[in-house]
Amino acid sequence: MHTYELDVAGLKRSLPICRVTDDLYIGAFVLFGDVELTVHCAGELLKRAPEYDYLIAPEAKAIPLIYEMARQCGAEKYFLARKKAKAYMTGVFQVDVQSITTAGVQTLVIDTADAEMIRGKRMLIIDDVISTGESLRAMEELVAKAGGTVAGRMAVLAEGAAAKRDDITVLAPLPLFNADGTQKAL
Repeated sequence: MHTYELDVAGLKRSLPICRVTDDLYIGAFVLFGDVELTVHCAGELLKRAPEYDYLIAPEAKAIPLIYEMARQCGAEKYFLARKKAKAYMTGVFQVDVQSITTAGVQTLVIDTADAEMIRGKRMLIIDDVISTGESLRAMEELVAKAGGTVAGRMAVLAEGAAAKRDDITVLAPLPLFNADGTQKAL
């Protein structure tokens, strides 16, 4: 198996290169279970964060990151856009999204109670990896539907062409790969 040596603001990890399609492979970046990496990335992102009122992230891989960012900055509340409406949600704001690592269309949902708290607030969108930008677009749409404004967009990594975007603060770029483990040209 091929690997990619990643440096995230001074912390190094070896990522396995995994197949998405016959001609697209990605470095598998997973915060789940890596406390050192999660704590480090949260702190580094907070150092670069613009002014904001609340943090918001899509479910599920960004959950440890947004939790740790909220913990480190002393926030008492953060928001998650869920993948589907839950029984305890009253009314929902829903946006569809197509992710690079998920087959088919996904849905992101927040409920009206969260939307009421977001209205008029500056929201900082957090994610683990931004690739196609579709999850980010969906998060922006949810914030707008709830009446909030986007204060900024942050991710640990920007994958492929997303690394060239200047509207996202990231800690490191992550290339896309060919089947032989070589980096794809952008």
